[in-house]
Amino acid sequence: MKRRHLFEQIAVGGMAGALTACSYPPELTSEPERSQPVVNWRMATSWPRFLDVFEGLDILCQRVSEMTSGRFTITPYEGGELAPPLGVFDAVAAGEVPCAHTALYYFVDKDPALAFGASIPFGFDTQQQHAWLYSGGGIANIQKLLDPFGLVWLPAGNTTGQMGGWFRQPINTVADLAGLKMRIPGLGGQVLSRLGVATTPLAAQNIVPALLDGTIDAVEWIGPREDRTLGLQNAAAYYYYPGWWEPATTFALLINQQQWANLPPAYQTVLKTASAAANLAMVARYNARNREILERFRLGGTTTLPFSDEILATVRQTAFDMYEEFAADDRTFDTLYRQWLDFRQNLYAWNRVSSLSLAQFAFNTV
Repeated sequence: MKRRHLFEQIAVGGMAGALTACSYPPELTSEPERSQPVVNWRMATSWPRFLDVFEGLDILCQRVSEMTSGRFTITPYEGGELAPPLGVFDAVAAGEVPCAHTALYYFVDKDPALAFGASIPFGFDTQQQHAWLYSGGGIANIQKLLDPFGLVWLPAGNTTGQMGGWFRQPINTVADLAGLKMRIPGLGGQVLSRLGVATTPLAAQNIVPALLDGTIDAVEWIGPREDRTLGLQNAAAYYYYPGWWEPATTFALLINQQQWANLPPAYQTVLKTASAAANLAMVARYNARNREILERFRLGGTTTLPFSDEILATVRQTAFDMYEEFAADDRTFDTLYRQWLDFRQNLYAWNRVSSLSLAQFAFNTV
């Protein structure tokens, strides 16, 4: 088989082929490279530039340029430069920008099922999320939700397991949640609101000022490294775990549907491959960097605490009760949720055998 044809097969393969595809010279199709158009896109984002997520975006944009010999370029802008950080969905849908990098749970007001494309309370970990997206119909299911908005989406990053957030006072019982003001987006925020928490989905740039001036009492963000970059350790003393509302958050590359249709098929393949490469790179970086920063927090006086079993049991029950309510009222949500549940049941049955037993033994012997 000719190498060019091999490259095309690998690129379409998604995550497994991303690194292999990216190692090849920029041979896109059998057409002469010079026949491909020059395309320059601007990318809106929901993030400030100083966050690690921009390293993943740089990888994505670099791969696109490399694999097209610079004929297709994407330039990322931090949140607020091209569109409000939490307004990028509408900006891309309206064609104001061709693409944006964000997290779909910011937009559950448009459709609560969009949260499955990011993370949901007591949902999948990173490996399981990738299994569902790339081999369990997840990408196609989320795309169906986005078709009415004129958007194409590609998974383009994952934070891995997150922490449970920063609190200005200890949270020992479910009763301690009542009256709390917390920055938390997505369905996790809706779960906590049912338990008396006043929630708000602040953009990253606004979190620390709100925590310092008392506008909010608590905040969830990502994990130790990104939390330190924001300076959250200077604004709250108690750092809880686990991040039950986001076991592993998938970032989304949203693309205007018309802009996507205008791309040559080779460029569409390049963009899929580059997004998968960014996804894999972010997983590796987040997982590799967080432990050291967590230890620095502890040495600096941060108190790290687990959520109580009472809290975890209550929020889990509340979450799945909420999913059932959504499913009863929304046929689209019901269809996706039932498919997700079936996949989850089969995946959990396998992971109990393949992963959990070893992890429990290995972690307890370190």
